[in-house]
Amino acid sequence: MSDSTTHSDTALFDAFWKLVAEQGWRRLSLHTLASEAGMTLAELRAKVSHKGALPCLFSRSVDEAVLRGAPASVSGTARDRLFDVLMHRIDALQPHRAGIIRLGREMRTDPVLTLMLAPQLAASMAWMLEAARIDAGGLTGAMRVQGLCGVWIATLRAWEQDESTDLGHTMAGLDKALDRAERLARSLRLDTEEAEAGPAV
Repeated sequence: MSDSTTHSDTALFDAFWKLVAEQGWRRLSLHTLASEAGMTLAELRAKVSHKGALPCLFSRSVDEAVLRGAPASVSGTARDRLFDVLMHRIDALQPHRAGIIRLGREMRTDPVLTLMLAPQLAASMAWMLEAARIDAGGLTGAMRVQGLCGVWIATLRAWEQDESTDLGHTMAGLDKALDRAERLARSLRLDTEEAEAGPAV
């Protein structure tokens, strides 16, 4: 996580994903989480307003970690930069893999949870575009964000099936997802502003 993530945040995230991996999202109680994290309920309330805010808080901490690691100068194509940014995001998720995968599987049968987390996903992907030095503003930027959300979901599906140590299957899945996004961007003429840089997703 980023330098701004406190010790209590780290303990909270560790406890949260451990319990999700063991019990699932639906069975997770805030009382149990506070106890596992070594916090009181009052201290947990100071961190989050409700249970659904926990994955959002974690996602923002991952955003910060990726942004802090982003290079100060632009190099390579937009596609290359997106690939690197999203793989850095996967690296940040890796310590909590079991819990994140279980939550993802539960989301597929829980539309309320999916809708609750969708705004944070879009916000995170907008920041990932900016980390890759691709404009996420305006109507075109909004379409790029939606495209990158699709790329990220496909990448997570590949990561879910990836038992390798080098994440080769995940990287291949990300590469294929970027290929699809690139073709779509060209068909919608979204890449005209950065034609020399690569896909505008």
